[in-house]
Amino acid sequence: MKILLAEDQAMVRGALSALLTLTDDAELGQVEVTEAEDGAQAMALLKQHSYDLLLSDIEMPQHTGLELAQWLQEYQAGSTDRTKIIILTTFGRAGYIKRALSAGVEGFLLKDAPTESLLCAIKQVMSGKKVIDPELAISAIGDIDPLNDKERKALRLASEGLTTSDIAAQLFIAEGTLRNYLSEAISKLNATNRIDAARIAKQKGWL
Repeated sequence: MKILLAEDQAMVRGALSALLTLTDDAELGQVEVTEAEDGAQAMALLKQHSYDLLLSDIEMPQHTGLELAQWLQEYQAGSTDRTKIIILTTFGRAGYIKRALSAGVEGFLLKDAPTESLLCAIKQVMSGKKVIDPELAISAIGDIDPLNDKERKALRLASEGLTTSDIAAQLFIAEGTLRNYLSEAISKLNATNRIDAARIAKQKGWL
């Protein structure tokens, strides 16, 4: 079984890789783990190689785990041999669940879950089931994300302290268009400014 592990924290990545490689489970068989230190490296590896499972953190440089999952869903559209996806996160934010499900994610687990839960989730996902933490799934009901993808990307970059011109350049749009995106996001979230809007969106798991 080939697993791509995307995790930007080296210590966590190493521990998870060792855990998966050394596991002795007849259902999983021999596990081969390839490590990626951020979303961009994971995307490059997915273009070059075939994996049975993508095990990814959410908050990573370059591309978040959810952006990676969304890209992979589109990249493998129509394929009969699609890579399964499990998201691991420290944050139990309800907004993450809805975005994960819409991005085709099969599993969503908190990092502090027991080792046995992770291995069980991998087996269930590989057998065609979805595994979502039940409490998180319940909390996600009725919590509607008002942001579109463009507003979300603009806010995320704004939260990193980038200037208007820098954000516009990264998104390949005019500064006036960017200001419209940020203004819409601020309005939708009833925020006072772009930083406040980013804070609210992050707390909800919409960023």
